[in-house]
Amino acid sequence: MSEKPTADVIAPKGVRGSSLEKGVDTTEHVDLNANLEAKIKNPLKGIPREQLMRDVEAFAQEKGLVEHIPLLRKGALVAQNPHDFEDIDGEESLDEAERTAIRNETLHRWRLPWRLIMTIATCSIGAAVQGWDQTGSNGANIFFPKVYGIGGDSTRDTILVGLVNAGPYIGSAFIGCWLSDPVNNWIGRRGVIFVSGHFCLWPVIGSAFCHTWGQQLACRLLMGIGMGIKASTVPVYAAENAPASVRGALVMSWQMWTAFGILLGTAINLAVFYHPLNWRLMLGAPFIPAVPLVCLIYLCPESPRWLMKKNRYPEAWNSMVRLRHHSIQVARDIYYIHAQLSVEMEIVKKSNYITRFTQLFTVPRIRRANIAAFTVMIAQQMCGINIIAFYSTTVFVDAGYDNFNAMICSFGFGLVNWLFAFPAFWTIDTFGRRSLLLFTFPQMMWTLLAAGLCTLLPMGTTRTALVALFVFMFGAFYSPGEGPVPFTYSAEVYPLSHREVGMGFAVATCLFWAAVLSITFPFILKRLDTAGAFGLYAGFNFAAFFMIFFLVPETKQRTLEDLDYIFAVPNRKFASYQVTKALPWWFKRYVFFRRDAVLEPLYHSDNDTREVSRVRTVRHDSASGSEKKVAL
Repeated sequence: MSEKPTADVIAPKGVRGSSLEKGVDTTEHVDLNANLEAKIKNPLKGIPREQLMRDVEAFAQEKGLVEHIPLLRKGALVAQNPHDFEDIDGEESLDEAERTAIRNETLHRWRLPWRLIMTIATCSIGAAVQGWDQTGSNGANIFFPKVYGIGGDSTRDTILVGLVNAGPYIGSAFIGCWLSDPVNNWIGRRGVIFVSGHFCLWPVIGSAFCHTWGQQLACRLLMGIGMGIKASTVPVYAAENAPASVRGALVMSWQMWTAFGILLGTAINLAVFYHPLNWRLMLGAPFIPAVPLVCLIYLCPESPRWLMKKNRYPEAWNSMVRLRHHSIQVARDIYYIHAQLSVEMEIVKKSNYITRFTQLFTVPRIRRANIAAFTVMIAQQMCGINIIAFYSTTVFVDAGYDNFNAMICSFGFGLVNWLFAFPAFWTIDTFGRRSLLLFTFPQMMWTLLAAGLCTLLPMGTTRTALVALFVFMFGAFYSPGEGPVPFTYSAEVYPLSHREVGMGFAVATCLFWAAVLSITFPFILKRLDTAGAFGLYAGFNFAAFFMIFFLVPETKQRTLEDLDYIFAVPNRKFASYQVTKALPWWFKRYVFFRRDAVLEPLYHSDNDTREVSRVRTVRHDSASGSEKKVAL
């Protein structure tokens, strides 16, 4: 590694002969593997204006964007000093329309271009496919084992029922997720979603016509391949297209509409309950949302970041134009993304699939992101949500409901799961990903434990009502926290060079343990009964809380490129800060109610021209009795 020069600047990006796929030269080595100062650096900061303008011209000529040079000059200056865009003077000064467009990103952040809305809506359909696919077997569980001759109490039958249920997760974890990187590299985000949509269409229809458990397992394994590729790509596609100010809310639509798919699935399960072919319709109906998914995806723009990775900058510009309100935003984002990606590529240089996978565990910046993504993903299985999603009908039958009323309770759980995802739209980018997890995990722990203890009550209305109540409360706490955060978080934390393989690993982690859970839970339920099984998962919630506390940094309202510096902070430094700074501050502020408590921030940003060396979190005005929040 080269020795770091004394100048705290980064060289022009886009000099002739450079390519993002091969790495570029810079005059300063930015250590993204050991950011001991916890400083979020702007790669354009400190470059003299004349030099920056020359860099822009070289970049435009290199990348085929010559006709956009005037806009790129302005965009580069805005990217260099985001807070001072109104003070830019000379030929590159912004006109009123350009200044208004940038102001509105903060003042009216939910005013989104219709093509971006359409893109997120299409991603939401993909999520609904995922949720509905998961739900079909929930209702069919009480019917198909007898038809296939595996409805007995033997160990063999129990394993086979669990295996059929786990089929999609096995297909995802062992095949689908690992295809994400090469297939994304070949055909892009939209192509991957189109292909995966077909895997969620034809095998699902086929599952309604299966006559043996082996045939059903084969169809569900094929469906799982599509689910794995899609789950590894759709959140990334949404994250790459969304602006930083609302990225969390837009990407979390994956979970919200997955929950909506679960709700639709439970509704269909109820609607066909008394039909002679009920379980076949339950398993086959999830093909419905896959149809609009494959029809709409090519009406959406390709990810500009993916196009830039492939060195197709004119196409990236045209794509970004459809995802932003004004061309000044396009110029700023294109140039800033390129500058930061050039720094990223210094870490990895040339790579292939094997080296990219290896670097998930060997390159410190990428390894830290991988650990954080792994933590939030495995926590989703540890929290116990899927013992409800997969086996809620069985759990409610054990609680004292008949089959139909148990399915009504499953529908109620699906409704709660969907409705309580809506608050995350407003909290995930304000309260933050990490804060949502740390708040909701203790609540999930006690509600799951309470639901299990209620099954020890004598059989009757009180018992069944309390079990349903606490299961619904569990869902209400899950939906705005551990529901949306894992896929949102994992889609944003990896650098572009490793985003596909990293997301594939994260989703494979989640779905592999979902498969393990699906196979093992019937045994756990048989050995420990509902109370013991719920108590076990309550303990897993307790463990997951501490894993998140020490291993998961906050990412809210950071650009995808800024996250390079967040994950360049060593885990030891991050954990030390939580124990020695954040935790004592929390006790002072929220246990002892000391409004004068001051939290020293961990991260400092080059983009903030104001004083950031310390933060006064709350200032109390004794005369008026009001509180004034000071920007973090």
